[in-house]
Amino acid sequence: MSANIIGWAHLPFGKHENETVESLVVRAASEAIAHAGVDPAAVDEIFLGHFNAGFSAQDFTASFVLQANPAFRFKPTTRLENACATGSAAVHTAIRALESKRARCTLVVGVEQMTKTPPVEIGRNLLKASYLPEDGDNPNGFAGIFGKIAEAYFQKYGDQSDALAMIAAKNHKNGVNNPYAQMRKDLGYAFCREESDRNPFVAGPLKRTDCSLVSDGAAALVIADDDFASTAQRVVTFRTAQHAQDFLPRAHRDIIAFEGCGVAWKRALADAEISLNDLSFVETHDCFTIAELIEYEAMGLAAPGRGADVVRSGVTQADGKLPVNPSGGLKAKGHPIGATGVSMHVLTAMQLCNDAGGIQVKDAKLGGVFNMGGAAVANYVSILERVK
Repeated sequence: MSANIIGWAHLPFGKHENETVESLVVRAASEAIAHAGVDPAAVDEIFLGHFNAGFSAQDFTASFVLQANPAFRFKPTTRLENACATGSAAVHTAIRALESKRARCTLVVGVEQMTKTPPVEIGRNLLKASYLPEDGDNPNGFAGIFGKIAEAYFQKYGDQSDALAMIAAKNHKNGVNNPYAQMRKDLGYAFCREESDRNPFVAGPLKRTDCSLVSDGAAALVIADDDFASTAQRVVTFRTAQHAQDFLPRAHRDIIAFEGCGVAWKRALADAEISLNDLSFVETHDCFTIAELIEYEAMGLAAPGRGADVVRSGVTQADGKLPVNPSGGLKAKGHPIGATGVSMHVLTAMQLCNDAGGIQVKDAKLGGVFNMGGAAVANYVSILERVK
């Protein structure tokens, strides 16, 4: 039995002053059901990805989805949370509901509203996804954690500032043609590479252009089993969905190896019976540019310490051998925590259905998704393929 995406919705990411978590959830759920063309009453189970951690005063949010349609009332509905991989936690839990045959059709929504929170509180909320005895008092928030990771990587493999700027420039260029992206501006390599008043250092060697954006947004998916999907207009199947959870304290791990990411990718490729060479593109978790750089190595695209070779050679460019983040990634698209993983799956499905407009990857057949929670703690990989 396969799990299949048969419909989706994606709201623009950015600052939604006139929206609430509630209204974002209702909009995304309603649009996904309409896109899938299913009777709302046919949805068996609902999953909401919402990190929250203090961004919203309302912490009990699962039932917001029910307000999208009266037929959702009394459906089993659960909120999922796994830091920045919250959205993928919801997606993978829906898949397990289908595999266990407890459901034939599921609805997954991911949401976050971050921009109404003062900057100091944003940093404090995000640090709740770290190991507090190590990082709870970090004045630079989560950027401070990845600044330390970048420093450790630089110390072992040399200054990678050029590579980080190339990654930032690549993703911002890709995001220009993504209508859902928060920042649709080609910043260029030179701007991303040089420190300036508009691009200051934030933490360690990381500049502002190395950090993803604070965002509001929501996305949703309708995921169904094979029988239910047989009458759908479009069907994008999960060739595999793998999850590897690592220790939370960085002291227990080789933090510049992203070992959990590597394990998740190895499991996914083996289960899907493919290699990286078979993938048409990858949407990966570039919460910070150093994360994307290390993910090249963890997924097997480059040897340890050689991730810079991949971006320098053009392999990961939109027209390269393996485009990485053709959507613009979290860097350009934005990073509303609970919505991010669902968004990555939506945009991958759009690519495979040749429905991605200006960010379309030519002849896309297989798409990979890597969504990460914390500093390579929660690691989710999905490989998607269109079958109809």
